[in-house]
Amino acid sequence: EFRRVLFRSIPEFELRALNDSYGTDLEMKVVVGKAYHHQTPMFAADMNQVIFRPYWNVPPSIQRAELVPKLGRDPSYFVKNHYEVVTPQNLVIANGDATNGTVDEATLAQLRSGKLRIRQTPGPENSLGLVKFLFPNEHDVYLHATPAMELFSRSRRDFSHGCIRVEKPQQLAAWILRNRPEWTPEDIADAMNGTETISVNLDRPIPVLILYATAVVLESGEVRFFEDIYGLDAQL
Repeated sequence: EFRRVLFRSIPEFELRALNDSYGTDLEMKVVVGKAYHHQTPMFAADMNQVIFRPYWNVPPSIQRAELVPKLGRDPSYFVKNHYEVVTPQNLVIANGDATNGTVDEATLAQLRSGKLRIRQTPGPENSLGLVKFLFPNEHDVYLHATPAMELFSRSRRDFSHGCIRVEKPQQLAAWILRNRPEWTPEDIADAMNGTETISVNLDRPIPVLILYATAVVLESGEVRFFEDIYGLDAQL
């Protein structure tokens, strides 16, 4: 039995939502992982959850290499960018809260060691935007919105740390939840612009295919060729 599918080819910087007849219901631009050290992997997985107004749990590698040095130079950077310090159990530490305004040296040391973690609170300025789409996989890659919409105007869009930013997150959420009458486009907009984090489990998982192809044949029969951004054609 064929199930509707989310399909994307990394060098094309495009995502397509396919219906049961293999036709394209929805198409949009995406931003993928940087060619240097942050390549988006190729794999297949099943999407099973949509989260509106998500937190961004900063990966340990980004915490150590990027955020901790910035906090060391400017302790107020934390609050300016809506971050908070949490324990592994997601208990918020006071020194990371906006009520304090800075991160002290003791907290900074625990962030360096990994005993404490950083997360970004939900909202329009969150790095994941107002919605993310989860399909559990060993790479910890997912689809998400973004506040950096200007990147979609670029012809080459490899700017992320590996996850995939989508141009039309609200339309994608509507397509994914189209058989759920309680999730109209208006309900989705309200959830994205509300005040709470809302998780929606899918009744029927949706296959997600992330492939790497520098030549793609469109439904019209047109063949398009794309730059080998990760240098994989040479290996082949």
